[in-house]
Amino acid sequence: MMNLKNFFTPQKQKFEQQRQALNEQFKDMLAHTLPDEDLADLETDIYAGIRAYLSTPLPDLTTPLIELPMVAVDFETTGLDANRNKLLSVGCVNMLGNQIKLAQRYHQVIDVEQQLEHDNVCIHQITEQESQQGESLELVVNDLLLKLAGKVMLVHFNKIERHFLTKACLHLYGIKPPFVMVDTLLLANQSLRKKGFIIEPRDLTLKNLRQRFYLPNHTAHNALGDAIATAELYLAMMSQRDLTSLTLKDVI
Repeated sequence: MMNLKNFFTPQKQKFEQQRQALNEQFKDMLAHTLPDEDLADLETDIYAGIRAYLSTPLPDLTTPLIELPMVAVDFETTGLDANRNKLLSVGCVNMLGNQIKLAQRYHQVIDVEQQLEHDNVCIHQITEQESQQGESLELVVNDLLLKLAGKVMLVHFNKIERHFLTKACLHLYGIKPPFVMVDTLLLANQSLRKKGFIIEPRDLTLKNLRQRFYLPNHTAHNALGDAIATAELYLAMMSQRDLTSLTLKDVI
């Protein structure tokens, strides 16, 4: 049997308390990160994202799914270990209820400032030249946190997004923000087991779950493409359930 205990999100009731505590703890420090008024138009406020994320209340656990603001997110990385590897690209798209807001999408390659391994390039198809032309980690994480403020993340296999984003925030700000994540892998695992299916790890890949729900093939290992594919899978999984009666606490 597949052991998923390490992939479950922290206790759901503690997310908002953690955000409030961190906001209170760091608000004075972050207040000093505001750019000088005379330079505000000349330089990027690279702390705007973490200030916005910590100061914006997270959705209440009783929020109906039909009203829940989410951001489907996917990362491409130089490897699977957040302690040794780096974020290489970020893709995300906004969602509200049963709608994917394609006009509100984002994709950015990151300059990892290191040589990329050939085997890894073959997977994500991001060349070393493309990475060198990418944005800095601080700018991309800042952009992402601005988009995540007051919203829930939708991911497939939350270990990657949680570990890499937490590591990036710790590196950039010295802060480990709480991230509320709905995970399509965990939702599928729970649903299929309740129906009596014997599940192997390969059954829970994004590609194989999309096939199970009769969704078309997509271009894998592109951060934005995988984010949209995850959003589509979530909607397909929830299509036979009443989003007006289900709440956030039912899916995390």
